[in-house]
Amino acid sequence: MSKTLVAYFSASGTTARVADELASAIGADLYQIEPKVPYTAADLNWNDRTSRSSVEMNDEHCRPEIADTVANMDEYDTVFVGFPVWWYVEPRIIDTFLESYDFAGKTIVPFATSGGSGLGKAPQRMQQIAASSTVAAGKLLNGHQSASSLRAWAESL
Repeated sequence: MSKTLVAYFSASGTTARVADELASAIGADLYQIEPKVPYTAADLNWNDRTSRSSVEMNDEHCRPEIADTVANMDEYDTVFVGFPVWWYVEPRIIDTFLESYDFAGKTIVPFATSGGSGLGKAPQRMQQIAASSTVAAGKLLNGHQSASSLRAWAESL
């Protein structure tokens, strides 16, 4: 039987709400990707070139440490990966997550929240990082989504 995980990183709570709605709608397990060192408001100031998020996003090789792990990742066939869009791609902590597990044969489905852009090149970048997986095109999930629309989207994959 196929098992699904909704894993997400949320800087401000927006992606967390969407991830919770998605997991509930499709009957998936939920896992929060938490940084070992939490982000402060100053860290998330994208207008400040010296802020933590700006520095991380300007370094392609940056991999922020994650606080804990998914103990049973091998049990999941499909992993929805949620995040806020930063600089038109996934935050570097998502790259850390993808590099932390063997996604061979799994389907990864990106979903994101954004104040003004789409998924950008996130799905393509995620496919490069988790090369042995299949990364779906993904979807931007801004605002409240009905359980039926979330289920329909998940089933359409």
